Amino acid sequence: MQQQKEVSRRNFLKNTSLVTAMGLSIPQIISTAFAAETSKKRVTIEKDEVILFQGDSITDAGRKKDDSSVNNASALGNGYAMLAAAEMLFKHADKNLKIYNRGISGNKVYQLAERWEKDALDLKPQVLSILIGVNDFWHKLLGRYEGTVDVYNKDLRALLDRTKQKFPDVKLIIGEPFAVTGTKAVDEKWFPAFDEYRKAAREIADSFDAVFIPYQSVFDKAQSSAPGVYWTNDGVHPSVAGARLMAEAWLKAVKG
Repeated sequence: MQQQKEVSRRNFLKNTSLVTAMGLSIPQIISTAFAAETSKKRVTIEKDEVILFQGDSITDAGRKKDDSSVNNASALGNGYAMLAAAEMLFKHADKNLKIYNRGISGNKVYQLAERWEKDALDLKPQVLSILIGVNDFWHKLLGRYEGTVDVYNKDLRALLDRTKQKFPDVKLIIGEPFAVTGTKAVDEKWFPAFDEYRKAAREIADSFDAVFIPYQSVFDKAQSSAPGVYWTNDGVHPSVAGARLMAEAWLKAVKG
């Protein structure tokens, strides 16, 4: 019996070493990132709900701006929003979900606010997913914008207040702004200042009882399997693999 236990122990250690050497699988990466979150809240997807993805180029992902149709590949783009939507529509064919993407490349929070009535409130979403913030920092770093983290914080809170006033029961998902080092656009100049935007997004999610997606942790942990440039060439915009990684993280934030 003792010998069998020792063999089992050696096999366990061998298999663990192999996993460590090969890196974590995507499900392990996602689970590990979410396990570190203090809140275990998830959004429940109900029948006949409208799900809206909002944000900047990461969400936009080349979608056709003149296509306002629902559940349409060209309107959803070629990024994480489309991949998450495809899985949702496949998994919940009986729920009659309506999924939109209204991300626009280059947007900062104040630009979301300028188009919020048409591109958000008029769609009457029951589930609203927002990923915004990298441009609020990046464009400032490049000298193209004068906003600060305090402006980002204030503007995003005002936008969510406005949304909650019209739809008190809307279910919110806040994606963490992320930046991957060792890539074309992200270097040491980003930190620690960019971390303040990540912190603000997390605090806003807590304040509005939103589900928070820890994208920075997801991308950090993914580098145990492949380098940062595999997941995102410039450190901000995901590759094909990075988009799938983000979609899986988004799907981890919902249930039903």
